[in-house]
Amino acid sequence: MNIQTGMQAPDFTLRDNEKNVVTLNEQRGKNVLLLFFPLAFTSTCTKELCSVRDNLAMYNQLNVQVYGISVDSLFSLDKFKTEQNLNFPLLSDFNKVASTAYGTIYDKFVMEMEGVSKRSAFVIDKEGIVQYAEVLENAGEVPDFEAIKICLDRINS
Repeated sequence: MNIQTGMQAPDFTLRDNEKNVVTLNEQRGKNVLLLFFPLAFTSTCTKELCSVRDNLAMYNQLNVQVYGISVDSLFSLDKFKTEQNLNFPLLSDFNKVASTAYGTIYDKFVMEMEGVSKRSAFVIDKEGIVQYAEVLENAGEVPDFEAIKICLDRINS
């Protein structure tokens, strides 16, 4: 399914890198930024998530909870988070439930890997409505963080 702005965000329940259960519907009342990424420890994913880490104060000021999501195991994500000193939760979508619901799964990725999340960004408002949706086919690109910031400014005003 292709998720578009104005749609109700699909709910999901995933575990974070600390083994805690996170359910999207339980985030109601908060703005949420979901960042799907292909694989931990890869160069573009590291660059993207470290950029978010370095700008987390801005996201906090914009009243948004940031989650990184990949199909990696929660154990791999915990090591990645620790090594990169990431300051926001990483969610394991090992069973590909959220990635499938958001239409962010590659049929074929590099080296014949299947079922890897496409790099994607979704801003979900306090009522659970998608306010921004970007799914990138090229895993070497990163989301348009300026457009994401503009969207967050708009929904906070």
